[in-house]
This record gives sequence, structure tokens and C-alpha cells, in this order.
Amino acid sequence: MPSAPPSPPPRDVFVWDATLLTGLDDVDAAHHHLVDLFNALNRALFQGPGSGMSDQAQQAVFDELMAYARQHFEEEEQLMRDAGLDERHRRLHERLHREFVEQVRSMWDTRGQLRDPAETLMGFLTAWLGLHIMGVDQSMARQLALMRAGVPASEAYAREEQHPDRGMANLLRMVGQLYHVLAERNRDLERANATLEQRVRERTAALEAANRRLEAFSRIDGLLGIANRGYFDERLREEIARHARQGRPLALVMFDVDHFKRYNDRYGHQAGDACLQAVARALQAQFYREPDLLARYGGEELVALLADTDADGARLVAERAVAAVRALGMPHEDSPTAPVVTVSAGVASRTPTSSADGACLLHLADEALYAAKRAGRDRVVVAAATDSP
Repeated sequence: MPSAPPSPPPRDVFVWDATLLTGLDDVDAAHHHLVDLFNALNRALFQGPGSGMSDQAQQAVFDELMAYARQHFEEEEQLMRDAGLDERHRRLHERLHREFVEQVRSMWDTRGQLRDPAETLMGFLTAWLGLHIMGVDQSMARQLALMRAGVPASEAYAREEQHPDRGMANLLRMVGQLYHVLAERNRDLERANATLEQRVRERTAALEAANRRLEAFSRIDGLLGIANRGYFDERLREEIARHARQGRPLALVMFDVDHFKRYNDRYGHQAGDACLQAVARALQAQFYREPDLLARYGGEELVALLADTDADGARLVAERAVAAVRALGMPHEDSPTAPVVTVSAGVASRTPTSSADGACLLHLADEALYAAKRAGRDRVVVAAATDSP
């Protein structure tokens, strides 16, 4: 009896073409190589039975992709610094790089717990790669072009803020093509035993589940397991609008781990990650109301959003949180503040009247945080311009 013909190789889910070009030769070459590595990982994950692709071989492909992504990120960040790109864009760009590494590593390490690990991981990677190339990198390239024409960095950034997002249509088209490839693959596997109606129901359910998983991953900081900066920004806008309608106070508390660089230098980055995770858990325990939110703001900075809370109420919660971190008793021998890990906190509260109050609250809380640091750290300072109860 003749053997069945071999299964066709998996299709590339990301195709390099002219729509992905930024006009920056080194950046475009790096993106092209990322796409090649991305498709190599897709082929490794979707190889059929008997292909000989071992777990170790899949791991090697993944490690190569991650190593090159880190190299590309470092080169891009150096390019932005050398060019003098506006700091606001650089901070956003660097945060997206950092979150990508953390989130993808977390998804890869826990893929055994996912129902469809290959489809979920590749769906996330494809969506992110589209956002990276068609979104923030195109924005970077446009700003650099303006600066080469003599436009100051701050003005180039302001113009870009008003620039219509032409990459979004391409991003949506790309994600749609990804799901089309995955759905076609599922249809081929199920055609012999399933009716058309059943196949449609199964594909729809799988797509909805993948979307839910992708949405969850897009909101969570991969290292700390709390909300990330993007989700915090979204919630802040929503809460500003809601509290403005209701005429109720909204509070922010900014936290920063004291002398964290010294901690990393003394104990190593792995211990530094564990320290941040322990601090996040201690802080999270203090923000237990349903509307409240604790998020990673960047690096060792965290921020808490407290609904319907005036300055005095936010100060009390912040003081409990600072005490909770101190009570962990994590040794910090190189800290001039205390022999254990501590945090400083800045509090701001106001009753919003417009969408601009979100930026105002962040500024006030940030100023209060730095006042707490100047006053000796391991303490809470309330912003002077904060609303009174």
C-alpha cells in the first residue's frame, strides 16, 4: 500500500514587501532579517509529525530570534539617541522593546499551559511585529526625516502626534491574513470529519479564544504580572472621563524602588527581577478595590490608580504600601537609605474637569515622588497642588 504523500511545508505568515520599508537602510535590513527569523520559527512550530524537529531545535530557532531582536533593539535605541530624537518617543519606543522581550519570553516559557501554543504565540508575534515595523518604526523614520530637513526634535514629535496612522490599515490587513492562514490550515485538517457549519463554529471559537489571550497578554507586564503602561494609559483616560462626569476625585500614587541600580549591581539582574516581583506583590495587596489598578510604569517605577479617592485617602493607602515593602525585609546592603529594600511614593489627587487632567495628575505625582526622594526616600509625599477633601 503506497504511503501518504508528505504534508506541504507551513506557509510563511509574514511576507516582506515594500510597504514595510522605513527608508532607513540599516533598520530595513534588520527588519527583513527579523521577518526571516519569524517565519523560521513559524515553520519550526508547525512542522508535521515525523519531521524530526525536536524541542531542542525549536528552542534554538526561538533563541536565535530573541538574540537578534535584542541586538536590533539596542541598535535602534542607539540610533535614536545619536540623532537626538525627542525623549518622549524614545521612552515609548524603548518601553515597547522591553515589554516585547519580557512578554514573548513569558509566553514561550508557559506555552505548555496554552491550549493552542503555536497559534497563540505566532499570532502575538505577528501582531507585534506589524506594530513595530508599521507603527513605531515608521513614526521614528518620519521624525528623523523631519529633523534632517532642519525641524527641531520637539516639533517633529508634535507633528507626528497629529500624523494619521497610515500603518494601522496595513496592520489590520496583516493580522487578518495571519488568521486566514491558520483557519485554512485547520480546515484542511478537519475536512474529512466535520461539516461546514461545525468547522465555522470551531474556527470562530478558536479565533475568539486567541483574541482573548492576545488581549490579556497585551495588557499584562510579562515580568511583574500586573498591568503594563499601555493598559494603565487606557484606564487613566477612562477614569478621568468618568470622574469628570461624576465630579469625584481621582488619585494617583507613583512608586519607585529606592537605589534599585545599586541593588542590581550588588545582587545581579536575576535577583533584581525577583525583587521587583516581590515589591509588586506587596503593593498589589494594598490595592484591592475593584476599580483600583496597579501598573508597571517603566523600569522600577510603578503607579497606582485610585478611584473616588481624595489626597488624604491616597496618602493613607500609599503609607501602608510603603510600609508593606519595608516589612518584606529584603536585604539591600548597598542602600544608603535602609538595610532593606524600600520604596518612595508621590501622591496626587484632583477632581478632573477635562482630558488634560490625566497628564496633570501624572506630573503632580511624579513631582511628589521626586520630592520624597530628595527628602530621604522610604516615605510618602503629597503634591502641593493636590485637591483638598
